[in-house]
Amino acid sequence: MDIGARSRPSFLGGARRGTARTVATAVLVAMTCGASTLAAPSQAAHAAPPPAAATSAASGTLSSAVSSTAASGAWGSAAAGAQGVAAMAAPDDRAEVRPRPRVDCRRVKCVALTFDDGPGPYTDTLLAYLAAYHAQATFFVVGSNVVTYPRVLRRTVAAGHEIGNHTWSHPDLTRLSPARVRSQLGRTDQAIRAITGIVPGLVRPPYGAINATVRRQTGRPMVLWSVDTLDWRYRSSATVARRALRSVRPGSVILFHDIHPTTVRAIPRVLRKLAGRGYRFVTVSQLFGGHPPRLVFNAAPPDLH
Repeated sequence: MDIGARSRPSFLGGARRGTARTVATAVLVAMTCGASTLAAPSQAAHAAPPPAAATSAASGTLSSAVSSTAASGAWGSAAAGAQGVAAMAAPDDRAEVRPRPRVDCRRVKCVALTFDDGPGPYTDTLLAYLAAYHAQATFFVVGSNVVTYPRVLRRTVAAGHEIGNHTWSHPDLTRLSPARVRSQLGRTDQAIRAITGIVPGLVRPPYGAINATVRRQTGRPMVLWSVDTLDWRYRSSATVARRALRSVRPGSVILFHDIHPTTVRAIPRVLRKLAGRGYRFVTVSQLFGGHPPRLVFNAAPPDLH
């Protein structure tokens, strides 16, 4: 399913709502994670069109005919069954985790590329593009997609990318009770740990929607963004690349969604242009020297002189 993300949200007084996709089938979420059903956001602003028919996962290249995420991999698939998370811990395609290079973003120009809502059928192609430029990125994954694409998640971790928690079924957390917020994050942590052996150290709230109640449910940094490509709205690779490139500066955190094939096709241009400007591609944690603040929009421009 397609989600929208909004421009930089405001914390005080509640975040501005952007495109909200109603959680497809609460029953399927319950089947997948063995828990109670979740309340979906009651309203959708700027709602995106419904997803196309289910498609098979792409193995290496993108099909120009496919313009929507496979319906079977979007926040509620019961494909794994109730026992799926434990079964997916099998190390059939685990690889040694590639160490991240040391980068001092106080001395070099750094930018953090972030990708939301996967893993999905286009993530493998994205990983190949990133590898070609020795780029590290941060993937904020949705728990129900994690159990649908466990091998993709393992390959993402093995390539040295950072994984963040983007909830189980992508609800607006400000509309949930504290217990449900904790459940959304906890289920996703459990799935990621079962598949990769790690627990994400970062959280990105869906739609950038946070308030004091949401922030109290975890001590982890809440990562928002400073450059919004609006790739959920503009299904044009050229437009997505242009929006990413025109606002970037040292310390930027750029928001993409790897569930859109048009976004993934935009990444080689983004990487090429930014590399030509002297940027290094780092994870969110690397951008802050391993210690992100409690609320992240971007890093302060470093003194490069």
